[in-house]
Amino acid sequence: MSNKWWQKAVIYQIYPRSFQDSNNDGIGDLQGIIQRLDYLAFLGVDALWLSPVYSSPNDDNGYDISDYQAIGPEYGTMADMDCLIKEAESRKIKIIMDLVVNHTSDEHIWFQEALKSKDNPYHDFYVWRRPVAGGPPNGLKSNFGGSSWTYVPHLDEYYLHLHSKKQPDLNWENPKMKQAIWDMMNFWLEKGIGGFRLDVIDLIGKEPDHEITQNGPKLHDLLQEMNHKTFGNYDVVTVGETWGATPEIAELYSSPDRDELSMVFQFEHINLDKQPGKRKWDLKELNPYELHEVFSKWQIKLDQKGWNSLFWNNHDLPRIISRWGDDSDEYREISGKMLAIYLHFMKGTPYIYQGEELGMINYPVKEIQEVDDLESIQMYNERLKQGYPVDDLITSINAKGRDNARHPMQWDTQLNAGFSAEKPWLPVHSNYRTVNAAAALADENSLFYTYKQLITLRKQFDVITNGEYQIVETNNPLVLAYQRFDDEEELTVVVNFSKAVQTYKVAQTLAEHEILIHNYPERPEQWQQLAPYEAYAVRRSN
Repeated sequence: MSNKWWQKAVIYQIYPRSFQDSNNDGIGDLQGIIQRLDYLAFLGVDALWLSPVYSSPNDDNGYDISDYQAIGPEYGTMADMDCLIKEAESRKIKIIMDLVVNHTSDEHIWFQEALKSKDNPYHDFYVWRRPVAGGPPNGLKSNFGGSSWTYVPHLDEYYLHLHSKKQPDLNWENPKMKQAIWDMMNFWLEKGIGGFRLDVIDLIGKEPDHEITQNGPKLHDLLQEMNHKTFGNYDVVTVGETWGATPEIAELYSSPDRDELSMVFQFEHINLDKQPGKRKWDLKELNPYELHEVFSKWQIKLDQKGWNSLFWNNHDLPRIISRWGDDSDEYREISGKMLAIYLHFMKGTPYIYQGEELGMINYPVKEIQEVDDLESIQMYNERLKQGYPVDDLITSINAKGRDNARHPMQWDTQLNAGFSAEKPWLPVHSNYRTVNAAAALADENSLFYTYKQLITLRKQFDVITNGEYQIVETNNPLVLAYQRFDDEEELTVVVNFSKAVQTYKVAQTLAEHEILIHNYPERPEQWQQLAPYEAYAVRRSN
């Protein structure tokens, strides 16, 4: 299991629209990323996952692709993309492309052709059904709200869209459509990219007539075929977005002998602060020990069978410090360090989302007119009609809305945080004068250097990549602890997942162990008491 480059790697996600604007049009671009490669190399990351930069009408900010083999003009040109791949490679950084093959934009030439007639060769590239009783074929709901079916009168057919109606689903039962996807993927692989992040990949095996969307019965056959036709022939990483995965399903995806994916993003931990059986907008408090149990389950059940991805943030999720840490001035960095230390000693490939290493936090809004995110707007309008109070809807958007992660990267104290000389597509957070990369780089005790140290430790100690995992009981549900161990050494990680002083008790005496990392300035004085959000990792040789 432990001979792949991506198993020791740390991957950094870039949301290109919000990372760095090089031509002052208010939108980040590929040349902007190139300008910041030295910063990323200094942090120490091994690969950059780029959210989509393909041509797109941006109904869903690029996840609605209108041309898979063209760069969106707002991001630059294919020459810029080739330059980015080359410049990153010179710094030993790989580029991972975000790829959406469950659906395209309705402006893709395939769908434009599909609309012309039922006899058009591209018509069967998508999923169509006749009306039933004068209405939609069934009750399938879109992930963005409303029906998954949209009627086209001149064809007297409905097309399927599990997301926006401008994102029609591809028909994965069509061999010609599949071949077109394989050819496109190989086009990118031949350019020398480091792999793919596959958006909502667990939906491609859907059986809409039975209202099966996630984990359809043909899904793994399709992934094995994809592997054999494309990325399985290259030394690359593949990670699938799989909201419905269990450890048992993740083993099917990521077991090396199954020829599917390197790993998946599972979201069981991400769903712990929503009410059971409801949508993410229906909030509840996180139980830290329940979080610990979920992480531990995935660590143990996938050990030697598959591979874990490790993440707190991405472009669809709120900022983790605001979510499960403390975004006050007093504890923002301390809680951010705690969250980082807790995650990065686990087995798997860690992902850092842009600005996470700076301690960027959520951007609260007061009214829906400030919101850009399609999903948030659709939820707001849908629930407003159902009688939900406006204040509750804004509270949910501020807690879980996708815009939180998408506000521009905060580089320095210049206008618009150094992101752009012109008005950005989303506003910059008001705290950018104190929370920015320049300030973080100048402070050796900043959160940035905690992340840099964690990346260094992962490369230094094989036990982090390969060691076994076991939970450590602390007699306190707010003090979370675990060990990583092999024949040569043992690491113990202890964190206080609260902003109150906590006492705890573990079976081992840790005071004589070597401290690898600690998020307070001084060494722990009381090994049975933790300050607010205190976290440390210690090591001993066996």
